[in-house]
Amino acid sequence: MRLLRIVPDDTKFDFMRFRRISFPLSALLSILAISLYFFHGLNFGIDFRGGTLLEVRQTEGVADLAKMRATIATLGLGEAQLQQFGGPSEVLIRIAEQPGGDAAQQQAVTKVKAALGTGVEYRRTEVVGPRVSGELLSYGVVGLGLAILCILVYLWFRFEWQFALGAMIANVHDIVLTIGFMSVTQIDFDLTSIAALLTILGYSLNDTVVIYDRIREMLRRYKKMPMPDLLNASVNQTLSRSVITHVTVSLALLALLLFGGQAIHSFTATMMFGVVLVGTYTSVFIAAPILIYLGVGRGTDALTGPASGKSK
Repeated sequence: MRLLRIVPDDTKFDFMRFRRISFPLSALLSILAISLYFFHGLNFGIDFRGGTLLEVRQTEGVADLAKMRATIATLGLGEAQLQQFGGPSEVLIRIAEQPGGDAAQQQAVTKVKAALGTGVEYRRTEVVGPRVSGELLSYGVVGLGLAILCILVYLWFRFEWQFALGAMIANVHDIVLTIGFMSVTQIDFDLTSIAALLTILGYSLNDTVVIYDRIREMLRRYKKMPMPDLLNASVNQTLSRSVITHVTVSLALLALLLFGGQAIHSFTATMMFGVVLVGTYTSVFIAAPILIYLGVGRGTDALTGPASGKSK
């Protein structure tokens, strides 16, 4: 029985040729993403901005978002966001933080309940104050930074400092571009967004480590092969695995994006951009070719060891 070959075994695509395009392009996009963060900002969700969240369900029929939105608008509570999630009768109501402390937040909840009446079942009510939201944001940023630092240390011991630095640059590149995407689209940036960024880090790192492991094997085996040729061979040899992984992940995320509802829309949209678009591109066109400029294979000690074949 003939096996399915998504990528032919003798593929010899010259990926390293595009490093003169990918590096300036990535630098430009990174600068643009950082500028968007500072001048356009993120759409912080209730987790980081403070306010009130109510999860409600219409007891009879389908929830009329337009009617509920108009009713809440008459209460004078400021910005209010309503979105359906789960089923057509379930609604998430987000109300901006009210001046006056916790008592004002509770009063806002009372007003909403009185306005919506008895035809609505209240499943969850959360009030997030500014102090708690600020702490959550700080902890999220610290957690993200610690994750990147741990990745750097692990790869330093697992491979060599050049590989660790290359992977860290690639991961920071992924995070920066993803944050730029979130700034452009203004999707909610909340705790689920932090989870999405950490997942993107792990996925991109996994793909990068697979390629780096093959590069290390090739460096031990072909000590005199030019570095661009060796990197091209390594990427081409792992291309089939990368294609299969990215296609299956893309299909799963696409299903969640289309049918998962509004409750996880921010998470799946961020994952789709960070994993499928940025992570795939970064592993091949940033993480691998950057090793040329970091001096891998030119007298480093970490690559010494039992060779897996004859040298060329």
